[in-house]
Amino acid sequence: MAVLGDKLVPLLGARSAKALASALNIHTVSDLLRHYPRRYAERGQLTDIAGLELGEHATVLARIETTSKRTMRSRRGSILELVITDGTRRITCAFFNQAWREQELRPGKTGLFAGKVTAFRDKLQLANPEYELLESEDQTSTMDEFLGEIIPVYPAAQGMPSWSIARCVRQVLDVLEPKDDPMPAGLLEELKLRSLHDSLRNIHRPESWEWLDAARRRLKWDEAMAIQLVFAQRRHSAVSRPAPACPPSGDGILAAFDGRLPFELTAGQREVGEKIAADLSVEHPMNLLLQGEVGSGKTVVALRAMLQVVDAGRQAAMLAPTEVLAAQHARSLRELLGDLGQAGELGGAENATRVTLLTGSMGAKERKQALLDAASGAAGIVVGTHALIQDTVSFADLGLVVVDEQHRFGVEQRDALRTRGAESTSPHVLVMTATPIPRTVAMTVYGDLEIAALRELPAGRSPISTTVVPVNERPAWLDRAWQRIVEEVGKGHQAYVVCPRIGDEPPSDKSGRRPPLAVLDVAGELAEGPLKALTVGILHGRLPADEKDAVMRAFAAGKVDVLVATTVVEVGVNVPNATAMVIMDADRFGVSQLHQLRGRVGRGDVPGLCLLVTESFDGTSTRERLDAVASTTDGFELSRLDLELRREGDILGAAQSGTRSGLKLLSLLRDEDLIARARKHAQAIITEDPALDGQPGLAQLVASVVDAERAEYLEKT
Repeated sequence: MAVLGDKLVPLLGARSAKALASALNIHTVSDLLRHYPRRYAERGQLTDIAGLELGEHATVLARIETTSKRTMRSRRGSILELVITDGTRRITCAFFNQAWREQELRPGKTGLFAGKVTAFRDKLQLANPEYELLESEDQTSTMDEFLGEIIPVYPAAQGMPSWSIARCVRQVLDVLEPKDDPMPAGLLEELKLRSLHDSLRNIHRPESWEWLDAARRRLKWDEAMAIQLVFAQRRHSAVSRPAPACPPSGDGILAAFDGRLPFELTAGQREVGEKIAADLSVEHPMNLLLQGEVGSGKTVVALRAMLQVVDAGRQAAMLAPTEVLAAQHARSLRELLGDLGQAGELGGAENATRVTLLTGSMGAKERKQALLDAASGAAGIVVGTHALIQDTVSFADLGLVVVDEQHRFGVEQRDALRTRGAESTSPHVLVMTATPIPRTVAMTVYGDLEIAALRELPAGRSPISTTVVPVNERPAWLDRAWQRIVEEVGKGHQAYVVCPRIGDEPPSDKSGRRPPLAVLDVAGELAEGPLKALTVGILHGRLPADEKDAVMRAFAAGKVDVLVATTVVEVGVNVPNATAMVIMDADRFGVSQLHQLRGRVGRGDVPGLCLLVTESFDGTSTRERLDAVASTTDGFELSRLDLELRREGDILGAAQSGTRSGLKLLSLLRDEDLIARARKHAQAIITEDPALDGQPGLAQLVASVVDAERAEYLEKT
């Protein structure tokens, strides 16, 4: 008999266990049984071939339509080509020097075909795929012996196809011993959920679609409860220390700042500002996620919150993900404040404060002064990178932490800043993101934070048009893209060219595709080619801090026509004269990242242009994703489209195959009610038993679903 924690070698033998470990990082019974089928096929129904991705390891149930054999021209040998179909679309299978397979791979036969999706002559194909044929009713294949009418198709890898995983699962299920259920019996009864043992059996070998649905519902609850228990514990921990109350002052620096604002706050900015002002006024720690469109005015909202804290005699810290963005924020805050940010300087206002920048690469003299400003309280606002949470940095009385672009920082880093409060207090926390997040994602990924949103854009933002440039299908469009850049510069404007890689590091793409395009390569090609008449600059994360700052200053001053950069320009960079952006290998970026990047243009009074250059094929989900970005500039709509386009298991950023993921079944679009109910139950449980000392089953559930790899991901989210 076997239990979930057992190793697989005694159960499957060294060969199969080693193959599972190396191909899929599966080591225990629990790992294997929580490696759920990606989807299910039904006998007589073929797999939808549309949406296969270049580089992925795919398994399709398809019918052989034609076979042909030809001699290779370049070297001795032959190629056996199959065209397989789902009845609507087709894909080619190529077998090299395996002509003997023609005897069994005859037209009309149906089977599972598994392999890496590659491209040949601009068409998708499976090269040397593994396969298992489904025999006719009077014959029995090795696979037919244990597959019912519902056929599980697993996330697979080279050397470990779906049907091999199915065999291993069957061996384990045959000896699995029912154990105590980790979910409390009362909760199982209230929610009408099946046992874990039965659900694990039926997710892999369902007797019917009804049994499969019941298994999925139970296992979704496991995932939802586990993650909500984690966040309930974090919320409980966050409020265990009081925050310093910072009530608004009627005649302080905030009132002076508001009186000088050269524009009117939007209704959203006023509404969110009132909520923040109320939250800062009490000793209950504020933990707020402020999400809003690129350019929706989050910085002004954050600055007004920081000034309220300064009026109360305390300090505020603003944490940015990069030194470029930290320096940009420091400059922006000083510009917005004017003489109100020049305390101790000639011409500073009477009730002024000081804005201090602190980063890891500052010179010794500058850094010493910045540390002194923070520790003495001379600086009311301290802006910096992760250097702010190092032990060597101290504050006189930290009342508020503002974290910009939350997706670059994790819970652990926020918690480190929370401990920077004076005596036994914990500073209020305001987290900002320009990546709009659906409510269910917020409940799942940002479960320790309250949510507020800025939906309207301030007056004066110009529209941005976005176009996909498919270089495989329309190579001339890329030439036209560079002409458009030259035209924009000719009108007195500037442009960005964004690449996925710097170019001084070895490429790490293991999918079989070419390496992503690099800044150092592309910049040189453009400067010597289509943009040779323009001034081309380079910006990336590994440049020295002073050099990065000099490049950004030169670009902001109009001395650089085209800036070729990595995603260091993704957030916070504000150059209103930049009107165009070309994103190379756009398919290598996520929807949210693309939306963030294009937000760098259209920031002035001239419409923006964003061109998404890609080699992805029409009809793939990658291309569909780019088309979605081009179809709308509404970040909230895009966030929903992004979820709809992602596959099961990829919702929280997990890989589709080849890696273990704790969260695989939960759909953040379809399971909103389930997530909300799990959050309610988890909160009640943690309120009564914060450490789960009296609920060892639930503690074990958290450990098995939110494993170390998943916990690390969540903390980086």
